[in-house]
Order: sequence, then C-alpha cells, then structure tokens
Amino acid sequence: MIDERPRYTDRIITDPAIMVGEPVVKGTRIPVETVLRVLAENPDLEELFAEYPRLTREDVRACLAYAGELVAGEDVMPRPRPRGNQPAPAA
Repeated sequence: MIDERPRYTDRIITDPAIMVGEPVVKGTRIPVETVLRVLAENPDLEELFAEYPRLTREDVRACLAYAGELVAGEDVMPRPRPRGNQPAPAA
C-alpha cells in the first residue's frame, strides 16, 4: 500500500504551546510563515540556513509543500490557526 500522506506531515506541526499554535517546523519554534517570507525576500538557501541553522532542506521542502496544499485549497494537516475574527475551519 502506498503512503498517501502529504510530504510535510512529519515535519510541520501545530501545538497551542508553541508559537500560539502557528504551523512550525517540528522540533523548532520556526514558523512556516517565517520560512516562506524569508525565501520570498531572498531565495538563497545558504543564507536561510545561516540565519536558521536548525533548518534542513527537507524542512524547507515541507514548508513549500504545506503552503502549496494550503493555497490549492486542500484540507491540510495541521490546520493553520484562524486569523482575526475569522471562524475556525470546520472539521
């Protein structure tokens, strides 16, 4: 049987005790959003790794895969926390 879980599920987590439940790279307090914003400003991975030495290429791939699924409207796990007054997504 083929494992059909998205590639990011072992590396991206949400935990209310870590960064108020923001999706983060597992084992760090580095939010997925931060990784994406830094890459948007400067896509040089070596500079990203210099700034965040705990990140790996696999972590970056997981962040990109997670963002891709989210933008595509897929049901992502872990779910991002709602922003502002928006209701939480239905389970």
